[in-house]
Amino acid sequence: MPGEPAFEREKGNHLLTGFGPQGEMQGSFNVHRFAMQLFLRPRLYILTFALLLAACANPSGPGGSPFGRNTQGVSGERLGRIASVVQAEVDKGTFAGAVTLVARNGQIVHHEAHGYLDAAKTKPMTKDAIFRLASMTKPLVSVATMMLVEQGTLKINDPISTWLPELKDLKVETAAGDVALTRPVTVQDLLRHTAGLVYGGSTRSPRIKKMYEELNIEALEKDITAGDMLKNLATIPLAHQPGTFFEYSISVDVLGLLLERATKKSLDLLLREMLTGPLGMQDTAWWVPTDQRARLAETLDSDAQKPAMLKSYRQFDNPAVRTYLKGGAGMVGTTADYFKFLQMVANGGEYAGRRYLSKKTVEFMLSDHTPGMGGTTFASTGPGYGFGLGFAVRLQDGFSWTAGSKGDAMWAGAWGTSFWIDPKEKLVGILMAQSPSNRVQTRMLFKNVVYAAVVE
Repeated sequence: MPGEPAFEREKGNHLLTGFGPQGEMQGSFNVHRFAMQLFLRPRLYILTFALLLAACANPSGPGGSPFGRNTQGVSGERLGRIASVVQAEVDKGTFAGAVTLVARNGQIVHHEAHGYLDAAKTKPMTKDAIFRLASMTKPLVSVATMMLVEQGTLKINDPISTWLPELKDLKVETAAGDVALTRPVTVQDLLRHTAGLVYGGSTRSPRIKKMYEELNIEALEKDITAGDMLKNLATIPLAHQPGTFFEYSISVDVLGLLLERATKKSLDLLLREMLTGPLGMQDTAWWVPTDQRARLAETLDSDAQKPAMLKSYRQFDNPAVRTYLKGGAGMVGTTADYFKFLQMVANGGEYAGRRYLSKKTVEFMLSDHTPGMGGTTFASTGPGYGFGLGFAVRLQDGFSWTAGSKGDAMWAGAWGTSFWIDPKEKLVGILMAQSPSNRVQTRMLFKNVVYAAVVE
């Protein structure tokens, strides 16, 4: 199955059978038999063995694809462009460094580190670097929500006031004053950002913006408990009637609080039990402990958004003991970890022999849930996308800013991370960088280079 260990054992001997998920060599090879032949015919086999060791030590050619050749219908030569393109961004000061990953048919065909880990550019970037995921937290919480839907814990058409009674009397701001809701806000509204909630920094309403800031709804510079956040949020009107307008918002932060109420578990424990633990995402968490901080990728000091972002993402201490866990922005993690999650979604809900969601639930999540509504995902995706349950989804093959397929799904984080899943092409792409001021430009650049390598 995709993502399962590539090596097998037979009577204590290693058998290698092709190229595994990390590009490692496989192929009918019996270690004990080879050792005997090496003893009998030393010159020939010493040369062969040396070549084999070199290949195993460095299985990737110029593009991160085994020996630079085409693998899984992806050109190794063309994947080699990723390194030069990303290095050009490092050289011109877009970011200090990045980690990139591409997988096709469940097999990793490219995984490389580029540039530097630190802002001073003294430490090389490493593949196991930890990145602030920001809004790439949202798909994880959304998948956990749908797992609970499958288990019968909740339904997406349930009113959120079932678990969050603090929000039962919400109003909607209009030019004529605040008015009652035409229908309750539902779990589906939180998943697809149609609840009428906003982000204070992007809302068009000066009044709502001021209230979000004064009541510390987003905990931008100081902590706030879940109870106080919900109590304060209840006093602020919505920007739109529920189910009428897509506006990117704190919806998934609220969804995380709802999941805590519905399961009677903290959000960090819930995700660890349901997703990150079973998937083996050992470096994906809500904060960076002291002994792991040397692995944290840094943003260049020249990035104008860095100071404010660092105030908001206070992730050097466990947030669970001091503030509410942001289901929409609170996690950190590595490229390899996030790949496991994305490949599970790309596989239709299964990874390494364990099923997390049904095939139909994944299809449902990766369908457009915002037809006929106002609003747009343009600021994050460019043109041509709607929004499903936790993911932006492409509406047609053309019209967008990059190549792709109808139905491909993507999202990204404010620090500069991004991903997409193309179910039609069985393709997964991940760009991990910390460059908030250039995040849209770099995600499109990377996507263009990757699709240029798909040749079959």
